[in-house]
Formats: sequence, structure tokens, C-alpha cells
Amino acid sequence: MKAAIDKVLSLSEGDGIKELEHHLSALSHDQLTEMITNAALKGKDSAALIKAIFKASPVSSSVGASRRMCVYKHCIPLCESGDLKREVASDIIGLLMLETHTLPGGTLAELASLFVDAIKGGEMSNGKSLELFPTVLTALAAKEAIAYGKVELSGEEYKKHLINSLCSSRWVPQCVIHLTTMFRDVPLSPEELQFLTEKILRMFQKLDLQEIPPLVYQLLLLSAKGCKKLVLEGIVKYFQKQDLHQKEEQKEGESMEVEVQTIPQDQLRHVEGTVILHIVFAVRLDHELGREFLKSLKVSQGLPLCPFSVALLLSVARIQRYEEQVFEFLKGAITKNFKDEQIQQGSKFLLDLLPPCRSISQMILDTVKNSVFGWDHVTQSLVQLGFILMDYFGPKPGPFGKTTENSTTIAKTPSQLACRLGGQVLLESFKMHESIRVEILEQVLNRLVTKTASPVTHFIELLSNIVMSAPMILLESSSKVTETFDMLSFLPLNTVQGLLKAVQPLLKVSMSLKDALILVLRKAIFSSQLDARKSAVAGFLLLLKNFRVLGSLASSQCSQALTSSQVQADVHSRYSSTANEAFCLEILSSLRRCLGQQADVRLMLYEGFEDVLRRNSQLASSIMHTLLSQLKRYYEPEQDLLPPVKLESCITAQGDQVFLQEPLAHLLSCTVHCVLWHQSVSETPGEIDEDEDDDEDEGGFQNELYTILDSITRRMIKSELEDFELDKSAEFSMTSSVGMKNSIYAVLVMGIYEVLIEYCFTIGNYSKNRFEEVLELFNHYHKLAEILREKSGKARAAPNKTPRSLLSMAFVSTLLTALFRDSAQSHEESLSVLRSSMEFMRYSVSVALQKVQQLEETGHTDGPEGQSPEKTFRHLCNITNVLMWRYTNIPSAVEEGGKKDKSQSVSLLCLEGLLHIFSTVLQQYPSKVANILCSLDVSGEMEEESENANLTEKAAFYIRQFQRALFTQLSGGEEDFNSREAQLLVSILSLLSRLLEPSSEQFVQMITWTVKICKETSFEDISFSKGALSLLFNLHILYKSPVSVLWELCQDIHSVLGDIDQDVEVEKQSHFAIISTKTAASTTLLVLSQLRKVLDDVDWLIAKKKVQSTSDGVTSGCATQSAGQQDPVEKAMTLQLGTLLTALNELMQTALPAGACTDTLLRELSRTYTILTTLIKYYIQMCATHPGQLPARVEKLVKLSGSHLTPQCYFFITYVQSGESSIGANDKKKKKKEDEAVLAASAKVLRETKAIPTLIFNIEQYEKFLILLSKKSKVNLMQYMKLSTSRDFRINVATLDAALQEQQEESQEAEASQDSEESQAPKKKKRKK
Repeated sequence: MKAAIDKVLSLSEGDGIKELEHHLSALSHDQLTEMITNAALKGKDSAALIKAIFKASPVSSSVGASRRMCVYKHCIPLCESGDLKREVASDIIGLLMLETHTLPGGTLAELASLFVDAIKGGEMSNGKSLELFPTVLTALAAKEAIAYGKVELSGEEYKKHLINSLCSSRWVPQCVIHLTTMFRDVPLSPEELQFLTEKILRMFQKLDLQEIPPLVYQLLLLSAKGCKKLVLEGIVKYFQKQDLHQKEEQKEGESMEVEVQTIPQDQLRHVEGTVILHIVFAVRLDHELGREFLKSLKVSQGLPLCPFSVALLLSVARIQRYEEQVFEFLKGAITKNFKDEQIQQGSKFLLDLLPPCRSISQMILDTVKNSVFGWDHVTQSLVQLGFILMDYFGPKPGPFGKTTENSTTIAKTPSQLACRLGGQVLLESFKMHESIRVEILEQVLNRLVTKTASPVTHFIELLSNIVMSAPMILLESSSKVTETFDMLSFLPLNTVQGLLKAVQPLLKVSMSLKDALILVLRKAIFSSQLDARKSAVAGFLLLLKNFRVLGSLASSQCSQALTSSQVQADVHSRYSSTANEAFCLEILSSLRRCLGQQADVRLMLYEGFEDVLRRNSQLASSIMHTLLSQLKRYYEPEQDLLPPVKLESCITAQGDQVFLQEPLAHLLSCTVHCVLWHQSVSETPGEIDEDEDDDEDEGGFQNELYTILDSITRRMIKSELEDFELDKSAEFSMTSSVGMKNSIYAVLVMGIYEVLIEYCFTIGNYSKNRFEEVLELFNHYHKLAEILREKSGKARAAPNKTPRSLLSMAFVSTLLTALFRDSAQSHEESLSVLRSSMEFMRYSVSVALQKVQQLEETGHTDGPEGQSPEKTFRHLCNITNVLMWRYTNIPSAVEEGGKKDKSQSVSLLCLEGLLHIFSTVLQQYPSKVANILCSLDVSGEMEEESENANLTEKAAFYIRQFQRALFTQLSGGEEDFNSREAQLLVSILSLLSRLLEPSSEQFVQMITWTVKICKETSFEDISFSKGALSLLFNLHILYKSPVSVLWELCQDIHSVLGDIDQDVEVEKQSHFAIISTKTAASTTLLVLSQLRKVLDDVDWLIAKKKVQSTSDGVTSGCATQSAGQQDPVEKAMTLQLGTLLTALNELMQTALPAGACTDTLLRELSRTYTILTTLIKYYIQMCATHPGQLPARVEKLVKLSGSHLTPQCYFFITYVQSGESSIGANDKKKKKKEDEAVLAASAKVLRETKAIPTLIFNIEQYEKFLILLSKKSKVNLMQYMKLSTSRDFRINVATLDAALQEQQEESQEAEASQDSEESQAPKKKKRKK
């Protein structure tokens, strides 16, 4: 064989082509192919051999063409077989490519068919020979005519036919990548490219997961020709399906307790990561690809988002030119998603129509979890996104830099939820990725230092979570924390307190951090800035609470600050309790210096000492010594002198200004609480183990403290208000120095009385004498409070609110329980002393109410244990139980029947307290709602059921109790009706109804009862009717659409107020008796606000349908159109709008009072027309993309708007204008100047109002788009619309004459009256004039 090859080669080197032709003619095709095979396998002379064969095979002769074809047919499978070396195969294919363009059309067609058949047969697994196919197709396309069966086609048409045939056939998975690579070199029309891309994307499902990244790479290269959007969407959809499939398998595995995984999670994540890298690389090279990706997401408003596409977006954000666009898009998508969720959850109508929104926040958190599989290209953007969300959506400063929201409230608004999501992203990223921990910590600390003008509660919360999740890791960055400590003096007090509380676990394990902090705090104590000194006190108090001395009592609070095992393991090994004691005493000596500073600093100190003592009981001796020496400064030791305290030492003056220097009441309060707490601990055996010397020392100063307190109590009872110069003749004006001094004295004295009340009650141990002292102290307090109330009532504005009570939450709980629920025989005589005073009872409940309101607003209360959520909640439960018992057992109707002012009765105060308690629990303690409901059980009826009852059943049980109370109110006569009580009951019912499951039977019962109340109650009380109807609307929207109820209410309002045409008699309708002439106006505003909500829901639905129609492709579009007649969403939208139009028709015919009602109705009419226009635009869009018949219900809606809405609108506009212009003209008894002023004001209002022009413009816009829809749909919709006479601007002569005549008569009358006045006036005045 070698000789034969050599001969051919030697003949080709000579000039005698004829000899070579002759020699080759003598060889059969089999011999020729065998020769080529041998040469190729040996790797030598194969290219030269084929060249020689081609040289002696001219295309012009049939033999030559046949021989060439034979070589092609043999070489293609030979190169595909994989038996040849890569270089040899490349040489052969390269040579064949060069010669392809010389082949005749028929041969090319045959060769192309050979390739197609080989691909269909799955023989192209190697893909080497496929490199030749693009050249064949290009050569084919260049031919003018090619015979195809009996028909002759052009080369281009034949090529198109081949590609269609190829893409329509089944591909073997092994050749998909090779084919994709091959098609990059094939010239394709846009249609062919789309067909091919769709084919490749369909093949994704049949490929092994590991083959996806190279295929994606080739597909992205192919997308340079076009179809970029299709390629990206296809890749995202594939991975979205894989993620869902993987999640379902995971759920099944968890439920069956067996691991079922067709695709391992780590493998899928690694493949996704590689694909993301490929796409980002392609975007860097082809910016059109990036623009197309962002554009498709924006057009579809984030619908195709999934964890994979979120990760892809975040990776693309690393490219600078896309960074801002990506984060802006994500910000918008996240807030829109939260808004959509809230809108849908708040309406049963929307929940039934559409599936729940997919949570983008969950997708982002899933992306964080997935990033642990080596997605380093995503982590940096995740950190950036987290901080962007927290910065942009964090709490904003209110007026004067105050925080507008409380840090303890649950995130509710979309902005709050987005901010919380940012925190979650950063916390989870911090836990998972070591490389970004330092950066996250630095950025958080930087924001705490730099954002002094804005609230930073969200960053403090994040820092606290980071510290608790990885305290030891943070110690590696302790230098950064130390740097932050250096800035403490310049930070707001709230920030300092939050920061120190967050890093407190680190101080336990890092000596250097603790020392650095103490150094900073010592400097701050002597700072010239008040805030810096307050920060120092806050920091030192925190250290005292948490560095416990050996022998201190165990506290649940102490353990909760150290939840990390790493910290607990290290505390006792590095610090001894002796060192802690020395450390704490050193801090106390620093704090004693603060007792000579401003009142605010001292106040912080006194409030802090109470909590320090409870957390670190071994410091009792030092703290109480300090308090005793401070108290002696203001205590009058002479027992016969009154009053017992030196008030003049508590104030200081600067010029005319008087300031509080010593908050004496708080000092006394702190002393009392510390003494009482120490006494209670000492009485408990085995709690404190101390040395005898300490006992003797402590006993000495404790006795002295008790002596002082008893002396103050005794002499305060003897003291009259005149002793403090605070009698009725005293001045309390805040404009004079005397008034300011008296006001400060009054607050101090009232505080002292309150502190002594708590002291006497607590140490009295139900002694009658002690309780008599309590009552005497209260009488003095009450007398002073009445004087202050009287003085502030006379002043134009009250100088101050009632000062916060100094009674502790624990004492309020104990006091209320004793007053109302203590039935012990031994206590009855002493308690009867306090129970005899109704004022004292009212005061006790009002203080409880004040404490609950403070808890609701700030999340904590004043006094000891006020910062502890657990203990505060326990006291709250006790208070709830007492208030419920008092309200249910002694109705307000029975109590003080003769008293005119029922607004301050104890029962009403109890009810108001319950309302604020429910509001507080829902805000601050949502997880403990069941506990508070259990504390309501005063009768014991719920005890048996409570074990098995769920939250809905418990809530329903207490709802029934409040319903009975309200029913009792409504059953009596109107003279017995207490409006305030009814309002409070309705408010409580609306809060408790939130706990009911909307799908439960109890919820339906609640709605039925509310509807019944509204239909049968005829009391003309505006506040109650507003409350009851608001409750009805809030419940109804969670049950079904409220449009039918709104229509009935509009009919009732029309019936009660009458028609705008006085000649028309309105048919008497009475669906709801609660609507009367008095309540109709307020009900109208409520109904209109509810109408607006329904319109908003419809608007939201139209927007959703628009996005859906644009994101759906051509294929789904046809399906939508064919089913268009039965589309449930479109049907629901049209029905809602139809009922609303009928309701608005009723209101427009109603003689509404001018002002808020008419203005609001005009605005809602404008809004209605805007939404009708939006609906018409939607159908214009539908008709443009999918021409077809317009749904009949839309035509009916347009007809209804033409008959019931537009004509009546113009009548109503005329009514409003005539009503406003006649203001002041009807009352001719008023003076002329007053008439003119009123007319001028009404004219100004008329000029400035934009409601009417806006409404008319919106009507015309609606009609404009109706004309457009008529053209698109070939349905004449304008036949239902009539041109209104209000657009006819001709002057009505008769009306003008009548108006001029009336004006002339008025002016004559005015002149006559003026002449008569002048004639009656004295002559002197006339001369003076």
C-alpha cells in the first residue's frame, strides 16, 4: 500500500497530470479510500495524497466529480471516527474546506444531505467533521439553482430547507454542543436563528448537568448573531426549573425521612456558578447582551426573578456600567414585591383571583445560602445590596432630629421590611463567608459613627446579632471596635447605649476592649458636652450590671446577655469575682462625681442604680451609702420643721431662667426602691451570704434610711401646700421666673408624694394605719394636681402634660390587684380605707393607663425592671386581668350614676387601659398574644377550653364578652348611651378581630354580628357610627369584596340627605339604620375612602394583567385571547367597576353638604375616570396584539358609564358650583362686610380648586381613548356617550339678567340700611368722621 501511495505522490509532483489521472482511473473507489485511510492512520502524507487526488480529479468531468465526492464521503466519517490524530484530522478537514467551493451544486446538495442524515442518525458525536458543514452550506447558498426532486430551488432556499429539516429532527444529546459550535459559522436569517435557539434551549433538559456550562458558553457566542433575550431567558428558566425540582425533592425527603436526590445540590450550585461566570464574561465583551438582560427584567417588572437570576444580576453588578442600574432595579423590585404582598393579603377579592406573589426577599436569602458553594463573584454584591437596603430604607429622622419609629416595633411597611431584609442578608453573609466579615463589621461601625443625624437602631440590631453569632471572630477586629469607642463622646446617647449593649459580650472576654472603654468613659465624664457625660453614665451603669460580683443573686437577665457558649466558657477562667468587685467599686467612685452635675445626668444615675442593684446585689452597700449621703443634702434633720425637704436647693437660676438642679423625687424613688428590694431579698433565707461585719455596717445605715423615710412621710402628711408656697394663689405661668419655680416645685412635690405612697403601701404589710397614711398622702397629691389642672385650664395653653408617674410598674400591678381582686378576710379592713376613696381608685387605674401608653410608644417603662421585656410583660398580664375583672363586674352604668362626667369613670379608664394593652401586645409582643388572652380569663370559663383552643378560638371567646358589653350599651335608651364607652368597645373589637383567621367560622360570625349592629342601631352618634362602619369595612374586605355594601350605603345616604333636584322625591331606603341626617356626612367620607381602596385594587389588577400580557409570548397570547371571554380577572374587574359606577351614581344625585364631602366625591370621580381610561388602554393593547372581538361585558361597562356616570357628573358639577356661589347670599340678615368676606373666600376657593377641571379633563381623556378602542375593535362604543351641555359656553341671557337684578336689589338695600344707621348716629360722631 505504501508503494501505491508513493506512486501517486511522485506522479503529483511531476508535471504529468494526465499520467496521474490515468493512474487514478485504474484504481477503484475502494482502493482509493483504503489508500487514504492507511495514509491518515499513519499520520503521514494524508493531506498530500488528498491534494494529489483532487489535482487529478477536475470538477468539469463527471469522473473527477465522482472521485471527489468519494473522497468527501470517506473523509467525513473517517475524521468523525476518532481514530485519527487531531492534527491529521484538522489538516484533512482544512483541505476539504478549501476545495468545497469548487464542487458543483448537485454534489454540494448530496454532501449536505449526507451531513443532515449523519446528524439525524447520531453519527456526529466527535464533531470534528462538522467544521466542514458551514462551508458546504455557504457554498450551497451561493449557487443559483439546485435540483431538488422534480423542482429546482435557489441555493439560499435549499440551504433554508436543510436547516429547517435539521432543526426539526431529533438530536442526539452528545452532538448538541458540536452543532451549536458549528452553527456559529453558518449564515442564518433572524427566523432561522430563533428556530435554532429554541431547539438548543429545548435540548437543555436532555443533557447531563455537567454538559450545560460548555453548551451555555457556545450558545452565548451564537447569541452574537441575535436572539440575546431568548437565550438569556431560556437559561434562567432552565435553572429556575432545576431549583424548584431540587426544592421539591428536598421537601419530599424531609417528609419521608429519606434522602431523594436525582441531582446533588452541590453539583447543581457549582454548575450554576460556572454558568453565571460564563454569562458575566459574555456581558463584559458584549454590552448589548447586558442591556438586553436588564431590559427584559424591567419590562416584565421582575416576574422571571428566581435565586439564579438574582445571583446573575448581582454578578453583573460587579461590572461598573451596570452597577447602579442593577441595584436600582433590585431596590424597586423588592419594595414593589412587599407592596404587592400587602395589597393582596389585605383583600380577599385579590387573594381569590390571583395566586400569591412570589417572595423576592426569599429568593435573595436563598441566593445568600447558595453563595456558600464558591460563588465569590456574588458575595461582594450581596454585601453592597444589604447596605443599600439598610441605608435607603432605614428609619428616617423626624422633626428636630427625633426618631420617627420605635426600634422595638415589628416591621410592617414595605420600607421597614426592605430594611430588615438588608440586615438579614448581611447577617447571613457574615455567618457564611469569612472573607467579607471584616468589611461588614467596618461598614456597620462606620455608619454608627457617621450617621449621627439619623436613627441607627437597625445597624445596632445588626451589630448585636453579629456579636451573638460570632463573638470570638469579632475579637480579631477588636482594634476597629476600640476606634469606635474613641468616638463615643461625639455620638448621640441612644447610639451609645445601643452600641455598648451590643458589644457587651465582647467586654467579658477582652481585657483590652474593657480597658479602652473605661478610659474613654472616664474622659467623657469630664466632657463639656452634656450628651457625652450622659453617655459616660450609661456606659458605666451597663458595666456595673454585667460584671457581677461573687455572691450576687442569679438573675434571668444576667444569663440572657451571654448566650454564646464561646463567651461563657471564657468568663470565669480569665476574671475572678474579686477583680470584678474592685472594678465595680472603682466605677462607682467615678459615678459619684456625677452627683454634682446637671439634673439629666443625675436622673440617669438614679434610674440606673435601681437596675444595677437587682443585677449585682453585692453592690447594695456602696450604692445605698451613696444615695444616703446624697439624700441628706436635701433632708431637713430638724423633726419639728416643715416641710421635711429643702426644695430651694433643688433649683438653680441663671438670670430670669430657673432650672431643676436635683431631681429630688427620682432620688427619693431610687432610694425607696433600693431599700425595699434589699429588704425583700434579706427576708428570703439563704439568698445573701455576707460577713458579719458587713451585716452590722449595713444594718446601721439601713436603719438610718428607714428613719429618714419615715420622718419624711410623717412630715409630708403634716405639711400643707402653703408650706411649699403652692396654694391656690400661687402663680404657675411659664413666662415668669416665679411661675417656673413653682411649676418645678409642684412636679417635685407630686413626685415625692407618689414615691411615699409606694413606700408606705409596700412596707405597711396591709396595716390599716399605713394605708391611712397612703390615703392622706394621696389627698395632698390630688389637691395639688387639681390646682395645677385648674391653673393650666385658665391659661390659653397648658404649660406641660401631666408629669409621668413615679410609681413602678410592679407596684401598679400589686396595687390594682389589692384594690380590686384581693378578697382575703385579713386584708379587708385595711383595704377598705383605700377602697372608700373613688378618687384614689381612679388615680390607680389612670397611672396603669399611663404606664401602658408609655410601653406602647417606647417599648419600655420608667422605674426598676422597666427595661426588662419579660418582667414588664408579666406585670402587664396581671394588670390586664384586674382591668378586665373590674370592667366586667362593675359596669359603668352602675358606677357613680349621679355623676355628670362619665368620661373619667373607673370602668372607662379600665376599658381604655385594655384597648392600649391589646394595641401594645400586638405591636411589641406579637408572639405572646395567647398569654395575654389567657390573663383576661377572670371567670374561669376558659380554663377547660384553653388547653386545646387555638388563637382564633381564644380571641373569639373574649370578643363575645366585649360584644355583650356593647350590646348592653346599645340596648338602653339614647339618654343612657355612653358614646365614649361604645367607641372604646368598637376599637377593642377591631383589634381583637385581627387575631381571627379570615377563613374561620368565628370570623364569619363576627362579620354577621357587625352587619347586624350597623343595620339595627339608630343612635345619632357620629364617632360611634364611624367606628362601627370602619370595623365593618375592615372585616368585610378580608371576607369578600365590599362593593355591594357600599352600594347599599350610598342608597341610604341618598335617601337621608335627599336629591340635588329638590323636586325629585327619593324612595325611602333603609338598609343601615346607623345612617341618619346627623351621621350621613361622616359616613359619606368613610364610604368614599373605601371606594378609593376598591379602585386601587382594580388599578393594581389592571397593572398585573398588563405585565402578564407583555411578558407572555406569542404562544400564550393566542391562548389568552381564545379564552378571553371567560377570563376571571377581567370579568371581576368589570363587575367591580360596574357596581362602583352604580354606587357613585347614587352619591352624585345626593344633596351632599358643600365642603369635604363634595370635594372628596369630585376627587374620587376623577380617579374613577382615570381607572376606566387605564382599562380601555389595556383593551386597546389587547386588540393591537391579538385582534378579536371585544368582550361583551366591557361594552356593557362603557354603556353604564355613558348612562349613569357622565351625564350625572355634569349635573353634580353644576350643583357644586351653584352651591358654592350662593354661600353667604342666602343669609341677608348678616352685615354687608361679612357677606363680602364670605363671597370673596368662596370665590377664592372656587378659583384655586382643581377638582372640577381635573374631572372634566379625565372625562374627555376617557372618551378620547374610547374612540381609539372603537377603531381597533370595530365596535362603536361612542354611541353610548352623549355630548354634555356643560361644554356649551354660550352666555345664558335670562340667567345673567336675573343675577344682575338680584345684585342691584341687594346693593339698594345695603345703601338704605347704611343711610338709616347714619341718621340715627350722634352728630358728634358724624363730625368726627
